[in-house]
Amino acid sequence: IKQQNAELDAIIQNPEKATFTNTIEAYEQSGRLLDKVTAVFGNMLSAETNDDLQALAQKIMPLLSEHSNNITLNEKLFARVKEVYGQKQSLQLTQEQNRLLDDIYDSFVRHGANLEGEAREQYRQLTNELSKLTLDFSENNLKETNRYQMLLTDKASIAGLPEIIVEAAAETARSEDKEGWAFTLHAPSYVPFMTYADNRELRHKLYIAYNTKCTHDNEFNNIEVVKKLVNTRMKIAQLLGYKDYAEYTLKKRMAENSDAVYKLLNQLLEAYTPTAQKEYLEVQELAREEQGDDFIVMPWDWSYYSNKLKNKKFNINEEMLRPYFELEQVKKGVFGLAERLYGITFRKNTEIPVYHKDVEAYEVFDKDGKFLSVLYTDFHPRPGKRAGAWMTSYKEQWIDPVTGEDSRPHISVVMNFTKPTESKPALLTFNEVETFLHEFGHSLHGMFANSTYQSLSGTNVYWDFVELPSQIMENFAIEKEFLNTFA
Repeated sequence: IKQQNAELDAIIQNPEKATFTNTIEAYEQSGRLLDKVTAVFGNMLSAETNDDLQALAQKIMPLLSEHSNNITLNEKLFARVKEVYGQKQSLQLTQEQNRLLDDIYDSFVRHGANLEGEAREQYRQLTNELSKLTLDFSENNLKETNRYQMLLTDKASIAGLPEIIVEAAAETARSEDKEGWAFTLHAPSYVPFMTYADNRELRHKLYIAYNTKCTHDNEFNNIEVVKKLVNTRMKIAQLLGYKDYAEYTLKKRMAENSDAVYKLLNQLLEAYTPTAQKEYLEVQELAREEQGDDFIVMPWDWSYYSNKLKNKKFNINEEMLRPYFELEQVKKGVFGLAERLYGITFRKNTEIPVYHKDVEAYEVFDKDGKFLSVLYTDFHPRPGKRAGAWMTSYKEQWIDPVTGEDSRPHISVVMNFTKPTESKPALLTFNEVETFLHEFGHSLHGMFANSTYQSLSGTNVYWDFVELPSQIMENFAIEKEFLNTFA
């Protein structure tokens, strides 16, 4: 923070007239050390956190929020940015330079630069509060997820579950010196239990545990946090002249406004509802064939009976496919696909340090054999990792303005796939293969980055547009030609 402050002071104190180079580019290049540190810290909070890191986060996040406010609410700095922005038409900038100027100017305005007097101080307080609330929410969610465990000791209670799931549950129990089978709220445990477990009472129990996370009378309750989050966001948006937070956030999305969002949602609703109602009646009918005419399908029954219907109609279920999707083979298939499509190759490098034994590091080379990127893969759930799947970067790509050197990115894909057991390798479901391809699409976007400026590099595009490369790659999941290469 000190280092970036010195860099920003140099911009402000510059006696020369504000130009694109001495103000906009200088601002873009400031804070490299801080970016490096916060990228690692933020990624660790998501992928490999612990009590020490979370305690640090409670101290660090308010500091970062305050630093960010000190930048965007700095009147002298904004005056120079505004001066360059005012000359935009006469500067003969490249398309990329124009975009950088627009983004930096908009960022200042969207973060309170035009506010005056009391409104500026109010903005400071609200953003600091928002930073803390966001952190509290995610910490509570992770802790509540990790603390829940449904331990079963009666063999009858695990009836219906596939062998691989039973084995994984036994291993979870063993890892804590417990007898029996331990089921958790992590997706590789929760989803199969809801899909295959014959015991309705236990499905109900697990479903309620999952869907009431952070609503219990304990220190991880998020109800008040959510209320405060919503109201704080609303106050920030209104302070900046927007009707509500949706209007504020959609200004920087392809949808542009709430009307466009609801139009799309209503089109989907209209298109899908007749089919959804038909499917619901089919599932209900099958359940009644088994349980009697009074039976009503509840949310904790849905996965179980819809899976049975799928089996009955098509004679297929996800478990049948697992043996074809062994993780190492899937990895070969996905990397091989990228090689055929884009000419890039992947070389595992054990010399590159990683943050957990499950993580692997690869050097990626382009079709000419030139170094393209580092890629980290992190596939399995653990207590220090949040749920879901995501792509992130430890270092963005940029081109050095002095030397012209292309500084390549360090990209990571993080997932929560079914873990290997003592006797079986990691066998993925079809959905997990699709997720892999999806996140890999994002990683390609990051790895192929070729921008002059870090803030415009790789996935730094409109949030809704950012999904395009991942959607393209996802489509290969059902392409026979691709599946035949490894499955």
